[in-house]
Amino acid sequence: MKYSVILPVYNEEENLSTLYDRVSDALKKLKCDYELIFVNDGSRDHTPELLNKLHSKDKSVKIINFSRNFGHQTAVTAGLQHCSGDYIAIMDADLQDPPEILAQFFAKLDDDYDVVYAIRTKRKESYLKRMGYDTFYRFLHFIANIDIPLDSGDFCVMNKKVVAALNSLPERNRFVRGLRSWVGFRQIGIEYERASRHAGESKYPISKLFKLAFDGIFSFSYVPLQMMFVVGFIAINMSILATIWVIYQRFFTENYAQVPGFATTVILVTFIGGVQLFSLGVVGEYMKRMFDEIKQRPQYIIDSTSGF
Repeated sequence: MKYSVILPVYNEEENLSTLYDRVSDALKKLKCDYELIFVNDGSRDHTPELLNKLHSKDKSVKIINFSRNFGHQTAVTAGLQHCSGDYIAIMDADLQDPPEILAQFFAKLDDDYDVVYAIRTKRKESYLKRMGYDTFYRFLHFIANIDIPLDSGDFCVMNKKVVAALNSLPERNRFVRGLRSWVGFRQIGIEYERASRHAGESKYPISKLFKLAFDGIFSFSYVPLQMMFVVGFIAINMSILATIWVIYQRFFTENYAQVPGFATTVILVTFIGGVQLFSLGVVGEYMKRMFDEIKQRPQYIIDSTSGF
């Protein structure tokens, strides 16, 4: 098998037909064997039935059905663990990433690159969403302990050597684009203009976007833990200064009785309490991920497969 294309899908009945046509047309032009691996992430619409029809008419279509919704990054992971191609592509099912540029990406692998990732130059989304993405990627790039390229998503192509390295990583809270950078090898980015969603609604609500952002931050940076030390150090010094100021007012000024000590106490207690709660929250995010790793549960449960 020369090419594998991994396509996570969740309630994408509006896009499946067009998605299949465009991806198939792009791969047929390469004139090599290929497989389309659709990972059905617990869809509740007609996605499973449509996938079965595609498999019936085209044996290059392979299907992995999860027992429930495990999440986009987990679906990508399942596809990586079941693909058999020499060159592997990861694409979303919303057609914001054009399948027609796959040939350009695969050609870079022929030039001795191991990973070719997409760099989004423009996003056709709301202003607030674009601003949120821009802020997150730049913040992650600044604090991460590895070089994660700016404005690069999961859309990429890799050779099987890189996929084998990714599959060897045992962690469960996976941030695939970060892991892709972490494994190294020879990588290059290609810029493209990202289209708007072809049909349907986004399957990434704000809550899932925050989870993805937290997975990226807490999986690839120790800065939040280090910031806790800095903030705690600042809080201690402010408390010491406040204590010196109160002692000075008590013994070296005549109007000490007019100093509102209650307000000072309340401010200090509130500030230090806020720092402690924030610090506990940061520690909790790291501990939550440690707890998931310790439990050693499988990343996903497969209900059924077709074509494998």
